[in-house]
Amino acid sequence: MTSISASPVQQTPLLLVVEDSNEDFEALQRFLKRSSIPILIERCVNGEQALAFLYRTGSYINRENAPRPGLIVLDLNLPGTDGREVLRRIKLDDNLKRIPVVVFTTSNNPKDIEVCYQYGVNSYIVKPINFAQLKRDIQMLVEYWFEVTTLPDYLDD
Repeated sequence: MTSISASPVQQTPLLLVVEDSNEDFEALQRFLKRSSIPILIERCVNGEQALAFLYRTGSYINRENAPRPGLIVLDLNLPGTDGREVLRRIKLDDNLKRIPVVVFTTSNNPKDIEVCYQYGVNSYIVKPINFAQLKRDIQMLVEYWFEVTTLPDYLDD
């Protein structure tokens, strides 16, 4: 688990990032570090690991190792169980479906966008290839989901 804290005063819900690309994850981390909002991050590198984390199985069997995230940022094209299947399973599960999921992917395929919204994704963002736009998109994502939006409270799950 990675903790990025610009200010230890404010506590935000956990951000679960499901991303197989080290480069994309490092870029996301770099921009999150610049945020004024302290964000606790857990990373899963594939769909199986994400589902184990969410269902608290395998190495995540202890609640302390797998707190409920307040937000999930999900890549679609993951090795093994892909992001579409992870999203579908989250949104079909009564215990998980309240967790907002933002798909953050390189795919701008209309079929992927349609499928994700049919499954109940809360937002679909195509990763920009422009560095400045990527920085702006991540900043807006963090501000919207952690400052503007009130996320569900999972203290008693």
